[in-house]
Amino acid sequence: MALEAGDTEQEDNNEDRLITKASNGKMESRQETQSSEGEEEEEDEEDEEPRLKYASLTKHLKSVYRNADATSAFLVGGDKMVIGTHNGNIHVLSLPSYTSIKVYHAHSTSVSAVSISPFPPPLPAPRPKLTTRLVSAHKLSPASSVAGTIKSSTPHRSPQPPPVPITASNQIYIATSSIDGNVCVASLTDPKDVMLRNFGRPVQGVALSPDYKNDHSYLSGGLAGNLILTVGGRSGTSSKSNAGAGAAATASGWLGAIGLGSNTGQDTILHSGEGAIRTIQWSLSGKYVVWVNEKGIKLMRSNLHLETHESESAWKRINHIDHPNRAVWEEMAGVWRPQAKWIDETGLETDDLDIGPMNGLHQKSQSQTSHESGAPLPKSTPQRKRSEKLLVGWGDTIWITNVLPGGASSGKGAGKIARVEILTILRTDCIVSGVSLYTPSLLVVLAYVPAGENVSSPQSTPTRGRHRRQNALQPEIRLIDVETQEEVSVADTLNVSRYESLSATDYHLDVLPAMQISQKAASSRGALEIIGGGIWDVGMYPARLFSSSASVKSDGSHSAESSSRAPSDLHVASSVPGSDQLVHPSALTHGMKIFIQSPYDCVLATKPTLADHFSWLDTHAMYEQAWNLLDQHPEAAGDNSEASTESTPSTPTRAPAKGQGTLLDFFLDDKSQTTLPGPGQRNLNSHVEREKRRIGELWIQQLTKHNDWSKAGATCGKVLTTGDHWEHWVWVFAQADRLEEITPYVPSTQLQPPLPSIVYELILGYYVSNDRKRLKSLLERWSTELFDAGPVIEAIQGRLQVGDIGESSIEDGHVGRDWRILMECLAKLYLADGRPAQALRCYIRLQDADIAMRLIGKYHLVDAVSENIPDFILLRVSKEQQRSAPMSELEHASREPIRLLVAEAHHGIVRPESVIKQLNTRYGTPNPYLFFYFRALWEGETANGGQSQGETTSRVRRQPLIDERLVATEGKALVSDHADTALPVFAEYDRRLLMDFLKTSQTYTLDFASKICKQRKYIPELVYLLSKEGRMTEALRLIIDEIGDVSQAISFAKDQGDQSLWDDLLNYSMNKPSFIRGLLEEVGTSIDPVKLVRKIPEGLEIEGLKGGLKRIIREYEIQHSISEGVARVLRGEVAAAMADKGKGLNKGIKFEIGETKKDPITMHNPRTGRPRQVKKGYCPGCEKAFLPEDTELLISFPCQHIFHLPCLFSMDGKEREDIPASVMNLDWQSEFDRSIGPKVDHAALIRNQVDQGCPLENRDAG
Repeated sequence: MALEAGDTEQEDNNEDRLITKASNGKMESRQETQSSEGEEEEEDEEDEEPRLKYASLTKHLKSVYRNADATSAFLVGGDKMVIGTHNGNIHVLSLPSYTSIKVYHAHSTSVSAVSISPFPPPLPAPRPKLTTRLVSAHKLSPASSVAGTIKSSTPHRSPQPPPVPITASNQIYIATSSIDGNVCVASLTDPKDVMLRNFGRPVQGVALSPDYKNDHSYLSGGLAGNLILTVGGRSGTSSKSNAGAGAAATASGWLGAIGLGSNTGQDTILHSGEGAIRTIQWSLSGKYVVWVNEKGIKLMRSNLHLETHESESAWKRINHIDHPNRAVWEEMAGVWRPQAKWIDETGLETDDLDIGPMNGLHQKSQSQTSHESGAPLPKSTPQRKRSEKLLVGWGDTIWITNVLPGGASSGKGAGKIARVEILTILRTDCIVSGVSLYTPSLLVVLAYVPAGENVSSPQSTPTRGRHRRQNALQPEIRLIDVETQEEVSVADTLNVSRYESLSATDYHLDVLPAMQISQKAASSRGALEIIGGGIWDVGMYPARLFSSSASVKSDGSHSAESSSRAPSDLHVASSVPGSDQLVHPSALTHGMKIFIQSPYDCVLATKPTLADHFSWLDTHAMYEQAWNLLDQHPEAAGDNSEASTESTPSTPTRAPAKGQGTLLDFFLDDKSQTTLPGPGQRNLNSHVEREKRRIGELWIQQLTKHNDWSKAGATCGKVLTTGDHWEHWVWVFAQADRLEEITPYVPSTQLQPPLPSIVYELILGYYVSNDRKRLKSLLERWSTELFDAGPVIEAIQGRLQVGDIGESSIEDGHVGRDWRILMECLAKLYLADGRPAQALRCYIRLQDADIAMRLIGKYHLVDAVSENIPDFILLRVSKEQQRSAPMSELEHASREPIRLLVAEAHHGIVRPESVIKQLNTRYGTPNPYLFFYFRALWEGETANGGQSQGETTSRVRRQPLIDERLVATEGKALVSDHADTALPVFAEYDRRLLMDFLKTSQTYTLDFASKICKQRKYIPELVYLLSKEGRMTEALRLIIDEIGDVSQAISFAKDQGDQSLWDDLLNYSMNKPSFIRGLLEEVGTSIDPVKLVRKIPEGLEIEGLKGGLKRIIREYEIQHSISEGVARVLRGEVAAAMADKGKGLNKGIKFEIGETKKDPITMHNPRTGRPRQVKKGYCPGCEKAFLPEDTELLISFPCQHIFHLPCLFSMDGKEREDIPASVMNLDWQSEFDRSIGPKVDHAALIRNQVDQGCPLENRDAG
């Protein structure tokens, strides 16, 4: 069946290939004669993103196709790939390096089936650093023959191959069947552990027991229609089947089992009579066996893992599923090769295959699948958790079933070994050459479609004897939704060699389940990278699968493109040390791997990665989605810093383009690895950033080409990161008169390299002429460090000089809006240009007091406003307020500038003369602003409450704070320097302050002051001025005549303290009865009341005279009484204090003594000061020492004499016979003495004695 590779390539060199695309099984050919409708449909289909990516492994399996051999059987499991060929060779390769472990010749013709036991464990998920350790240490070498029955694959004697390392994953058995009627079971590690058994008829299927290492049993079947269980056999021998041989075979079997016979093994027919058996498979648990013959699908309970009550269930059939009852099935059931696969549901991909792979937009749980009838699946039960899922593809039909353990011990399901639940039956329009579950809800189907035939149509049934084989079409990979039974995407057509001559049985599909990774591993790398990255992250489209050096036969292999590519492949391979044992970094992938095998090619299909998705978006000009993908997942760009941006992937069915690499190139290209920047870092020169900029530029070009300038501007703000790109696109927008669309997104921070300032100046100049509101917002958002302020200042000044924008111009109903905006922008630009004085003038014109005051304080610009003080004072006073606002409002509005001027007057920067002159010139005298200024000076109201504005700046920050009183004193002096100017101002606005000024200041002119007071009839002020001139009598007369206030007259006379003034007051008051009464009531003791009464004219009627006299007499009596009372109180308090002091000196202190001291001490009499020797701890009365056991009460005096109580009473020399003994000898601590009288008498006796003082000191004093 196999041809030489060179011949094959020569044949295909002259063939014209059709680039086809399959959609739901309907084939569309893009030929010259196709209609325009077909072209449009095909273009739409090509725009759909592939759900799988493909890579050719043919180039890495050169040893398999050596000597024009072709593959006929295929199996992958764990870290092993086992391939059987039409020449009868068995190739065992290591995954993921695809390095040959062992090659041996097992059969004389085509291998029909392969089985391994035990099934190797799945590949681990090693660290990337361990990838290089996966290089196999063994090269391809033919295996030796076994016992002379297994012939060498070469005619000459070859060197002995190195032994297979004995590891856990290598200790497996490999069983192969062949149409030569033999079944070969060989150990991978032990070359002598080989058995060959001949069954006399072609064997189509073989399945080793999962526990073959212990039970040495396997199942086989073929064209004879018998399902045979073979047990035992001797290693290194070749034997014939003894199925049906009767007692002799049985005896040989059991004698061999005990070592007395030949031990050729025992064959048992488990089932027969229903046609050829094409497929046999053990379940993953080993409990069940499925096989398919011409009648249908059979399931049987195996002899493994039997419970005690299941001992009789071994090798009993469970269920039978008939094939569809259609005419084509009667003819083809024995021709189509069934595909049976037990599904490991933990190794499936996730249901995230909707729009855009890896985006996670489609989530469908397995529970959503239903029966063919549409009924929902049964609810999950404990038994369901132990069920095993079986998938069978046969002909045009796919069965999905669950095999559940037997029912309960009683009830409807009692006694059943197990039960089969058919979940779904799918009918397709193709022949199923391979099938597996890709996700819980998606099937991956390897579809074979004969040219011009519909396998489901009865009319297409070939007539017996008149069948003419037609050329087949290319195989397809289809993803079918289990629930809807429809394809979820356009089928991918595979470009395999010599597909025209291949049949459905020539193709094989097998999968490696997705690896289970820990949460920790998933968090350390991107989840999508883990699922789809690494070794299996290979070329995305079938067009890239095969080149001339990758396939035994490849269409168009001698084209110019492929020819130019071949040397590159060879160069890369040779440039890598040990390239013949190239290690694949498969440890970096964890997703499902789908292997598709044809006789001449091997294809690997995996889930597309983010990089594949990005590449597809880039190729199809979907730049917005591509950029967003890179922004969210930088790893999608890879790390190929030198990758050409012109190389784009093709669709799955297109021929390989120039520059596209193969699987080897992909693995050797270390630039595909992505290195992400650290947290908070952004490397603008990284491959990711360069890709984002490239895609962003293409996105903007696409938008501007479609005149979507608004979105293009927003996109610029999102994708542009460098100054040169920004400069380019700003000029593009400016030339198109579309600056308004890009302006909001121009960077407001400095870029690296920086964006030229002319870009900002161009935009600002545009808005000076067209939109002043936007100009203001830009200057608020942009730092003045981004551009040169000079050109913009000139543009604003030129716009103001035109004259159409002024304080009175109206814009959108607002007077002077644009003028104010331009002035504000001009002031801000002046500050940026280092001209704060010009900026201050702008803010003063704008009456922006807050900013103006800050500028003055920051840059010391008070002297800059000294030439225009009125406008400075009016910073917060609007024109409307100047016309009609009350004084309080004007005062509040002008307070801050007034205080600042006062503060600077104290420092001599702005002298009061300048302020007075400018205010009088504009407003005349008096005016409210001059009053506010004089009053602030007088009261010391400076900026910051007593501190000058200068003190808040760095100029005087080191000076001590000025005391408020000193500031007020200095301010009064400054006002006094302009007293005659201040007089009319105070007289106009504040009489209280006028009186204070008249009393305090000494510099004003008395005559001028008196004149002002007379003009305004300010009598109190005039009285003060007359008194200040010494004209007391005139002042008193004014009080009496003009004011008529006797109280004020009396107060005036009291203040002056002049007796003659009192006499004048009495004389002026004698003809005024009300004044006389007032004098009597209020004069008090200031004048002699007798003198006052005598001066009252006789006969003058005075209302209240009697009461006045009584009051004045009462006041004198009260004063006399108070004086006497005070004297008495004073004398009493002095006497009491002296008595308390004496008693304190003589009063005793009661206490108890605990120990005695015999050394005398010298004490002094507190009264006389005489020294006296005292024995400390002795009683002076009895001269006995105080002991702790004494019961007598002790009395101590301040002189430190201590007496026994009886001794104290006897010290005065008097006998106390009148004192009862019960009182004298009272025991205070007795608990039986409860009488009160003796205690009271005893206490009174002690108090009287103690109050007399120490008898010794009294004796010395006497």
